[in-house]
Amino acid sequence: MISLLRLVRLPNLIIIALLQSLIRYGLILPILNYYGYDPVLSHFRFGLLVLATACLAASGYVINDYFDIKIDRLNRPQKMVIDNGLKRREAMFLHVILTFVGVFTGLFLSYVARKETWALLFLAIPLILWYYSTTFKKQGFIGNLVVSGLTALVTIVVVSLEFAMLERVHGSAVINSEACSTAWFWTLGFAFFAFVTTLIREVVKDMEDLYGDEKGGCRTLPIEIGIKYAKIFVLILTCGTLSSIWGLYFYIDILNNSSVTLWYILCLITLPFLWSTYLLFKSDTPKAYHRLSTWYKLIMLAGILFILVARQLF
Repeated sequence: MISLLRLVRLPNLIIIALLQSLIRYGLILPILNYYGYDPVLSHFRFGLLVLATACLAASGYVINDYFDIKIDRLNRPQKMVIDNGLKRREAMFLHVILTFVGVFTGLFLSYVARKETWALLFLAIPLILWYYSTTFKKQGFIGNLVVSGLTALVTIVVVSLEFAMLERVHGSAVINSEACSTAWFWTLGFAFFAFVTTLIREVVKDMEDLYGDEKGGCRTLPIEIGIKYAKIFVLILTCGTLSSIWGLYFYIDILNNSSVTLWYILCLITLPFLWSTYLLFKSDTPKAYHRLSTWYKLIMLAGILFILVARQLF
């Protein structure tokens, strides 16, 4: 059981479920209530969305480890699960089960919401995850973008499903309403933050895994342009992210009128980002890069928890 939980990255699955729950209950529902709309999506069906997302994410982790056995033997042999507690055929069987549950649940939600594009999405995600593990991951930056894009999608599907259900009751007028535009604005903001922090973390993880990736024939960003320029790339992303956050803070009145928002962005977002930048240029060992990767995960978590502050603004 411990091996299975390590294989599917239980802490990451908890963060995914937390992110989607906070987006809905901490952001979208308060916005709907502010504009006088009652939610149509039931708690049960939202739970199915979380289940589908978590299962597909877990299946991606499993198949990634399945194809990374040789590289993981070089980078992190002590943390391997497949061939070190779990047989390969058992891992593949688990991947098939998780994929089936995720896709089947997603197709059911697509039918309920009358969203044909959703059906294509839930069918495409397992293929994307498979090709990521076999091909995209070895192409460096493309693989990083794929993972970051899927992370952002975790937030986007929540608002998409919510308003698809509302449209069935209120018609297309709700899609053109201020409630919809406000919900999409805030959700895309958190999606952007999730995308950038994941992209940064993926590049840092590539720095950590440089030795094994190089031996395995991967063309990650640190291998292609070198550690020095990969760090500069992370610095540019960090500066762009902080500039965007503070730009939104000064531009949006409901943000700059809140002292809690000011201190939250300063203490729990900006200062950790600055500290992580200092650690980035100081790090030069896989162990140091691993600690830095964990630090970026905490920054992402802090960004997610800002939803608890944002909900008080409506």
